[in-house]
Amino acid sequence: MKNDIHPEYHEITVQMTDGSTFTTKSTWGKEGDVLKLDIDAKSHPAWTGVHRLLDSGGQLAKFNKKFSTFGIKN
Repeated sequence: MKNDIHPEYHEITVQMTDGSTFTTKSTWGKEGDVLKLDIDAKSHPAWTGVHRLLDSGGQLAKFNKKFSTFGIKN
């Protein structure tokens, strides 16, 4: 491997959305930094199975209006 071209690999602390933490190695930040997650496996709909449609007159409303004549009920 070439010298002085690789990022520093060090330990950081990752803080989950519920406040729990764990230590891992990363090239992010500096030694001892805390990475606070906005979304993780405990809160993301892909892993929790809780899906919400948050659309107030946007793409979902346009789609329903455009294809309402096809006889598909909402």
